Amino acid sequence: MAISDKQKKLLICGAAALLLALAWALPASGLLNPYVVQILMYVGINMILTLSLNLVNGYMGEFSVGHAGFMGIGAYAASILTVWVLPKAWAAWAFPAVLVAGGLAAAVAGLVVAFPSFRTRGDYLAIVTLAFNMIVKSVLENLEVLGGPRGFLGMPRLTDLFWVTAWVLITLLVLRRVINSNFGRGIMAVREDEVAANLTGVDTRRVKLYAFLISAFFAGVAGGLFAHLLQFINPRSFSILKSTDMLVMVYLGGVASLTGSLLGAAIFTILLEVLRPLGLWRWVVGPLLLVLLMIFRPRGIMGFREWKWLGERRNAPALSRRPG
Repeated sequence: MAISDKQKKLLICGAAALLLALAWALPASGLLNPYVVQILMYVGINMILTLSLNLVNGYMGEFSVGHAGFMGIGAYAASILTVWVLPKAWAAWAFPAVLVAGGLAAAVAGLVVAFPSFRTRGDYLAIVTLAFNMIVKSVLENLEVLGGPRGFLGMPRLTDLFWVTAWVLITLLVLRRVINSNFGRGIMAVREDEVAANLTGVDTRRVKLYAFLISAFFAGVAGGLFAHLLQFINPRSFSILKSTDMLVMVYLGGVASLTGSLLGAAIFTILLEVLRPLGLWRWVVGPLLLVLLMIFRPRGIMGFREWKWLGERRNAPALSRRPG
């Protein structure tokens, strides 16, 4: 028996409400070990980061490698608001607005990357975004007012499993609506052939600008959640190594796939935790896994495919290298 679109929407809404209820009740019930709750929150934050990066690297076909810069800007902006601006009594109530503010700060920074991207693609865009990530990290390290290389602390612990789950669902809903809209088809047209897309009426400059802004916004939100989970951040938390981890999660789960983003983030986060006894050597896993994925499985687990509840399966383009 086929399920109608209305029934499908009701089921999705019911499943989302159930997830939020569980995220609210389980930590307080004591049924989950606090360590497990912590790992689940890291998984959720990484899901937001992976979903947002996949919009640019997967659906638009660009190669951005500086996503941790946006995360860092969002983390510091949200932290400044809760530590220096808002009274402590208001912080918990204003937390959603604080996260939005962190996302908007990251989106404004996204303009710095978006405009150069109008003239660059592929390897050149990777260099631009890499430079952006390094600039953000260097600026934060040299701002003594924000603690410099020592880091910034004093944020209240406002991030919990409920807020992480809520923002994962919001990110998933927004990106699903974007991708399945006319604007989303314009994003994918840029991936296939930017010149042809321009000739057929797609405003490629506007499409690329909005895609970068949306991607940067959700990275900033994830940064705010991360900062108020650890209650301490420093510039090293947002280095190129963090951006590499995000790339691994995108390409492990699958490019141009929301389902793949969720899978990639969950698998990689849990894998790093399992490998924690290896100490510093576990950080070798990320870059090595990225190299192996690029060679043997460039489309990832769910590349250009979706779970039927999230969207339709798309025909995967040929993996040929386009001229810049």
